Amino acid sequence: MHHVNLLGVLKSQFGFDQFRKGQLETIEILLAGRSAAAIFPTGSGKSLCYQLTALLLPGLTLVVSPLLALMKDQIDGLQAKNIKAERLDSSLTEEKYREVSNAIRLRELKMLFVSPERLTNERFLNLIRGQQISLLAVDEAHCISAWGHNFRPDYLKLAQAVDSLKVERVLALTATATPKVSDDMAKAFGIQPSDVVNTGFYRPNLQFRVSACQASEREQLLVKRFKERPAAPAIVYVHLQKDAEHIANLLLANGFNAAPYHAGLPTEQRTATQEAFMAGDVPVICATIAFGMGVDKADIRYIYHYHLAKGFESYLQETGRAGRDGAPAICELFACIDDCTTLENFVYGDTPDPASIASLVDEVLDAGAEIDITAYELARRHDIRQLVVSTLLTHLELFGILKFEGYYYSDVRFESHHQGREILAQYSDKQGAFLRKMFACCHKARKWITLDVNAAVASTGQPRDVVLRALENLETNHHITLQMSGYRQRFRGLQTGVNRAELCRKLSALFYEHEALEINRIDAMVAYAQETSCLTNALLSYFGEPISSCGHCGICMGDVPVILSERQGATIKPTILSEIAALAREYPAELSQPRQQTRFLCGLNSPAVSAQRTLRGNPLFGACRHIPFKHLLNQLAVEQ
Repeated sequence: MHHVNLLGVLKSQFGFDQFRKGQLETIEILLAGRSAAAIFPTGSGKSLCYQLTALLLPGLTLVVSPLLALMKDQIDGLQAKNIKAERLDSSLTEEKYREVSNAIRLRELKMLFVSPERLTNERFLNLIRGQQISLLAVDEAHCISAWGHNFRPDYLKLAQAVDSLKVERVLALTATATPKVSDDMAKAFGIQPSDVVNTGFYRPNLQFRVSACQASEREQLLVKRFKERPAAPAIVYVHLQKDAEHIANLLLANGFNAAPYHAGLPTEQRTATQEAFMAGDVPVICATIAFGMGVDKADIRYIYHYHLAKGFESYLQETGRAGRDGAPAICELFACIDDCTTLENFVYGDTPDPASIASLVDEVLDAGAEIDITAYELARRHDIRQLVVSTLLTHLELFGILKFEGYYYSDVRFESHHQGREILAQYSDKQGAFLRKMFACCHKARKWITLDVNAAVASTGQPRDVVLRALENLETNHHITLQMSGYRQRFRGLQTGVNRAELCRKLSALFYEHEALEINRIDAMVAYAQETSCLTNALLSYFGEPISSCGHCGICMGDVPVILSERQGATIKPTILSEIAALAREYPAELSQPRQQTRFLCGLNSPAVSAQRTLRGNPLFGACRHIPFKHLLNQLAVEQ
């Protein structure tokens, strides 16, 4: 396919006159039938690589993203250009789900956006099997690497799905990949090293600055910056939702039109704020890192990190939202050593307690060969966050101890629109006999008919997916309306006589290793804040792309390097230890382990505490949020 041709498509379908750096090269690799990786900075047009390619390939393009909510604008944009794109996610109504499913069955779609988990969902796999999947585009593909800043083990299963769904080519996309992560991505998806397109991270128009401050001086410093610099669109990044509200109010009180943005706000308010920012009606957003992904505003002139960023990957991604129009922009980091405590507490709060790992492993292995669980219930019972439970189960799969057999719905029910006789009359004798056996396993209430799937499998002699496909077919032909719920996971136990103590030690070691990596990321940001030579080079070197010096960062322009003070002394009120011990006696399941108590005192929620209404408003929750987690954990461990 010639460039002229591709330029024609670019112009007619997307309205652009020329490709951006790296786009054409990536598209040509894909059109030649090979898999590719695109490592482009935030906002430099990664999505066009699969959008344009999808139009030129015969089958369906599946786009997998962990941030589906942020894909809505992209899908609306594609539909506005008459490109058939849809998403399948849990926010859809049953009616919309059916509409999208039918479009997939009739092969009317060009692009379908789904979450990584969807590729292990039985209803979805039944729907997609046998379809021609010309391209699988994997967004945030750095999640596949244990060295990545956002490791998600369900991404390791995506690589397996490529084979089982006979995907013709893969496009792995990310804005932040160190050389190590880039290698992991290429290996996992079978991408040749020469087909990894990395456009480089250097953005000559971004000016990096660092200002040291005490927590008490920060508000005045931010207001001072807004007063001394020309008014222009800006994002102020903070750690916590309440900080976003507080800083927005601070700026408003000083005459600057600002609005907060965080995951705790109602969806309508978040959408309205984002639209007001895009339109220029609200020039300043005070946000947690929930804001920015999928925001394609070209004229952001300032990115302030009011609190320390949690690592170079996050910092590069967040600052990368500035100056996409190529004009100069300032990215300023307020460096305060006390921020490390909050960042570290988030990291430590995720690491499961060894006792919790052991109890979860016991429950799963004691279930025998057929294991039927939900991550939500395991999270509550063993007090491990749900994402961490999923990580743990994936590790058990990768160790060959479990085999994942898919998500399934424990409750399958339907509403019938016709009499059984009328329905059966539409099918051949053989199909009719099958449906008769299946209907005999149903239980009818007033409106809904519930199917006992296990009984239907036994009665018809057909596997579960055939029974479900029959129901899907009845729905496609408008005989029934199907409803599935009770989302559960099925595993098969592959090994008996597992050395559990050894296994738990191995799992704990993996979580501690991950914890250490994340803490190193925070330490690297502290080192960056105190850098004595070019700041741009410090950032780029981390991504394997050193430069001699940029000439336009704070240090290159003569700023005096920052020296951060020591952290505030961590003094724990003597009564706290006896108070938490007393509370733990009252709530042993939620607070008996030192790590559980530390999380609680640092104000970090956990599944067991969230489930216990009476604990939520307890004054001890968050009473030590300014004390480093490790320090507090050591104290509590000594007490016991």
